[in-house]
Amino acid sequence: MAKGRRASSSAVDFIKLHGAKIVDFKFIDIPGMWQHTSVPADVVDDDTFVHGIGFDGSSIRGFQEIQESDMVLLPDPGSARVDSFCSIPTVSFVCDVYDPREQALYGRDPRGVAKRAEAYLKKTGVGDVAYFGPELEFYIFDHVSFDIQPYMTGYALDSEEAHWNSGADESPNLGYTLRPKEGYFPVPPSDKHMDIRSEMVLGLKDWGVPVEMHHHEVATGGQSEIDIRYNSLVQQCDNVMIYKYVTRNVARRHGKTVTFMPKPLFGDNGSGMHVHQSVWKAGKNLFYDEKGYAELSKLGHYYIGGLLTHIDALLAFCAPTTNSYKRLVPHYEAPVNVAYSKGNRSAAVRIPIFFKGPRFSKSKRIEFRPPDPAANPYLAFAAMLMAGLDGIKKKIDPTKAGFGPLDKNIYELPASEARRIKSVPGSLDATLAALEKDHAFLLDGGVFSEDLVETWIDYKRNRELQEVRIRPHPYEFYLYYDL
Repeated sequence: MAKGRRASSSAVDFIKLHGAKIVDFKFIDIPGMWQHTSVPADVVDDDTFVHGIGFDGSSIRGFQEIQESDMVLLPDPGSARVDSFCSIPTVSFVCDVYDPREQALYGRDPRGVAKRAEAYLKKTGVGDVAYFGPELEFYIFDHVSFDIQPYMTGYALDSEEAHWNSGADESPNLGYTLRPKEGYFPVPPSDKHMDIRSEMVLGLKDWGVPVEMHHHEVATGGQSEIDIRYNSLVQQCDNVMIYKYVTRNVARRHGKTVTFMPKPLFGDNGSGMHVHQSVWKAGKNLFYDEKGYAELSKLGHYYIGGLLTHIDALLAFCAPTTNSYKRLVPHYEAPVNVAYSKGNRSAAVRIPIFFKGPRFSKSKRIEFRPPDPAANPYLAFAAMLMAGLDGIKKKIDPTKAGFGPLDKNIYELPASEARRIKSVPGSLDATLAALEKDHAFLLDGGVFSEDLVETWIDYKRNRELQEVRIRPHPYEFYLYYDL
């Protein structure tokens, strides 16, 4: 308790030091969107960080029903940041959710799941920290509109650099639009978002999120990527939410909009979230072995075995939208093949080989490529770690399991050979069915619960999958109107 009091006192001092007038408390809902509530700074004291503040859990997606709606937010003192997007001086905290009925952290709080996954890793004795390095891709659009009326439905997107504006009549039309699949890496003026991305990078640094690089991505229409440095599981999940918050708000300053939808544009590359992962113990990277395939250790291979064995169920958290499966199709650099390889972006798991030798042992990692940035990072990263640990526990050799290594362009294999390679599920419906059958590995150590898995499946089926399924699609008019 003394340590907790010191942390809370430090947080209160942070609020005073920065002259905050408002304190903002952020937390994440089940689908993966930040929610928040704010209080005057002068009512925040040490007790706020010990006892928290109350809120209505029945109004949050996936949380409680109205008859059991009283819940508590417990701010994490170490998450204090100055909110650079508020005109009133504001300090922001990320919160855990506490259930006063159970007198414990709330079982459905995604951040709590990530915390339990970190604790479980240590309990297994396999390692003491898992590092995650996600590569989030996103689109910067100039305009988006959509409508879902019973008599009218559709959407419209626009971008100043998109190829479809090459023939625009506005005067002057200066050209330099990007053709489909040619957005990687042209300089300005073809890349029209250089300064905006740089502003996003500086904003992330202000929020304490270190950045490694930024660039235009493959697609036309403003597809971008900012790579943040690897970090431990919970901290990286917090960083992903900061990433989304910063990029969206910087774009808004410029009259633009950011989306993390996996596939907003038909006929061009979708947005992925390739997740680099490694497990460490006592300061040593357990994934490195100079003599291993691609310098990956046996333990690292077992981790891959777990990921690929459970991939169908994992995608229910890692590619969790109906739109995700419009990205996970062949020929758009989408990692639909359930295989592993070194330096091969057509496989679901890639082992990067940019640098070799013992001096680069700390950088040895595996990259899981099917996830997309619509995922709730706390649930997705925790699920990936649990699958990897299950592979280590059961010593699942990915080669013996038939997952490779496959060191060739899988997209160009002869049909007879390609048929022997399993593909990821083709729909959200299929991944949810797989999760129903295969989720025991998630329950180890009480990391996930049956209640949370059931809540996730029910929410996705009834609030998303079914709602999309029952509505006429514009393309159906093209196909069927004149039949």
